[in-house]
Amino acid sequence: MSDTTAPKDGAPAEELQAPAPAGPAVPEIAGTPVRPELRVEVISHHSGQFGAADAGDTTGYGLTRSAVTLAPAATRPYGGWFDDAVDALVEDLRASGVDPAAAIEKVVVEHGELTLFIAREHLLDVVAPLRDDQDLRFELCLGVSGVHYPQLAGRELHACFQFMSLTHGARMIRLEVACPESDPHVPSIVSLYPGDDWHEREAWDLMGIVFDGHPHLTRSAMPDDWVGHPQRKDYPLGGIPVEYKGATTPPADTRRSYR
Repeated sequence: MSDTTAPKDGAPAEELQAPAPAGPAVPEIAGTPVRPELRVEVISHHSGQFGAADAGDTTGYGLTRSAVTLAPAATRPYGGWFDDAVDALVEDLRASGVDPAAAIEKVVVEHGELTLFIAREHLLDVVAPLRDDQDLRFELCLGVSGVHYPQLAGRELHACFQFMSLTHGARMIRLEVACPESDPHVPSIVSLYPGDDWHEREAWDLMGIVFDGHPHLTRSAMPDDWVGHPQRKDYPLGGIPVEYKGATTPPADTRRSYR
């Protein structure tokens, strides 16, 4: 009886071995793997069920542990038009001499929405083709909002820009830029999207994100002499004096100009 496991036609035995099972896909940008620390960013850890820390636990829930994370980096295919949009942006960045993997930190797909995390030094490099490329054409910026993650060391402040393409049927894309509390600077995009002027003012006023290059970054909601940024999570929630007491509204002809 012949040995059915023997190589046929003189083929080496290793050629007949089953291929090794593939491991989990690693998210990447233009062939470069996403940095491990950015694939899943852990914001905090929770223990217990109800958050009561002033008494002993009698429910057993005190043994539960959970991690609060940002949405993980996505792997291809992203789905729908997302792959084509990212490919077009990567092509534009390469054409302008920018390394796509240095500009785009990671791609996130969650709840049917596309978010690109962008390195702040390359924000304008990304925003320009996002507006001008005929395959992208995100002509409308819907504004910027700020998020504060006090426990996300070195990336505590996030500026989230939302864009819409009227040319391509109201497609939506989000750019998210992270910066540390110790250096809360992000480039302003007002030179490309003038309508973002007041949104950036508000994000600076309430969250303390400084938009470099903004034509006139001033308080928009709080008084000029207000100390701090009241939408940060470490801002005191109570027990402070009523800071508006005695405030006055100056005559219209003496107010500062916003132009």
